[in-house]
Amino acid sequence: MTRLQYFRTDGIRGKVGKNPMKPEFLLKLGRAIGIVLGKKKEKKIIIGRDTRITGSLLQSALEFGILSTGVSTLLADCIPTSAISYFTRYFNAAAGIMISGSHNLIDDNGIKIFYKNGIKLSEKIEYCIEKQIKNTFIYPNFITFGRSHRIKNPEDEYINFCKNIYPKNLNLSKFTIVLDCANGSTFQVAPQIFRDLGAKVITLSVNPNGININKNSGSTNILSLKNIVLSEKADIGLAFDGDGDRVIMIDHLGNEINGDQIIYIIAKEYLQKHQLHGGVIGTLMTNTGIIRALKKLGIPFYSAHIGDRNVYKKIREKKWVLGAEQSGHIILADKHLTGDGIIASLQVLLIMIDNRKSLYHLLSEIKLFPQVLLNVFLKKDIDLAKNLELKTILSQYKNILGKHSRVLIRRSGTEYCMRIMVEGENYLKVYKLAHHIAEIIKKM
Repeated sequence: MTRLQYFRTDGIRGKVGKNPMKPEFLLKLGRAIGIVLGKKKEKKIIIGRDTRITGSLLQSALEFGILSTGVSTLLADCIPTSAISYFTRYFNAAAGIMISGSHNLIDDNGIKIFYKNGIKLSEKIEYCIEKQIKNTFIYPNFITFGRSHRIKNPEDEYINFCKNIYPKNLNLSKFTIVLDCANGSTFQVAPQIFRDLGAKVITLSVNPNGININKNSGSTNILSLKNIVLSEKADIGLAFDGDGDRVIMIDHLGNEINGDQIIYIIAKEYLQKHQLHGGVIGTLMTNTGIIRALKKLGIPFYSAHIGDRNVYKKIREKKWVLGAEQSGHIILADKHLTGDGIIASLQVLLIMIDNRKSLYHLLSEIKLFPQVLLNVFLKKDIDLAKNLELKTILSQYKNILGKHSRVLIRRSGTEYCMRIMVEGENYLKVYKLAHHIAEIIKKM
């Protein structure tokens, strides 16, 4: 199959106003989606967006392209990404589209697409869409246009979906929870869900103005959340990203709890309740300490390629139910078909109740390997294979860090940067090597 030009790890993403995030491209993309996915008898496509000011502009162009194919649209407005997956199934739609730059800042925006069963597209379908984009846009007879509709009270529908997954007697009244909604698409639904279930809720970053999404907040910037959890003596802090499909947690002592640790807590509970059905899918980024802890419990582990779509693909292949990325994508396939920060949070709170343990104590037996993650943002594309110093490090790093160590350097699938992961048993050595690699890449 030819290499994809536009689709990356999680849909299409880029700087708004630069290719491909321009209205003229979204017009062609919308028409391509309508032609490739809208052929089904359902003849309607769901569209949602996050709180970015550019979302309405991109939605208008995308919707025009879809409607021009005779396919109708159902608009969900500002809603989490996982709600689009749910609505696609609930309304028997041909596809669902989320307009979001996820955890990225305001300059970026993107398109995530779900197939009619609520799962993200395969590369084969992405290729078909890209092939169709290259065709000339022909304005159709307007009589044949599809019709645009709005979903009535989409927030209420999604809130009910999340709450109805769990027992009706789930009571969070003993919890003080701090929510950081990143000024993103969970800003209305998340506080409502946790308050409906009885929790005392303290909110952060729930005042989106179109340009402050993820700014000094959310799952990629937890400092404010950590401080408020400690100052308010809260039981837990939850940080979602801009479109709500990730969560990073803070325990009552201020420790960060990432996706690796969250999936360990859930997998152990599933094992004890005979709900596991196999093992856990992680990625190349999954901490070795988590993998060892899972195996100690007798839980198999499989490493998928980076990206929650790839994690879910392996879940389906193996007929397992649990998967996660370190960044906070948690997939509970027995409950939903894509990552959902709110659903994962409710699961962990339920486990805390059932075990009468704090988040900290649920992880007390885990020893993570020291791991340093760095991003080097690029001004131009570079060929790492041509750098002899870097090649030498990659061939000999175990001599520096020890045999239980790993180095991973990869291009980001969502941003124009190189991602560096160094892991070993000695933090100082790991830190030094990670920063040394970063400096080499910066000089290139």
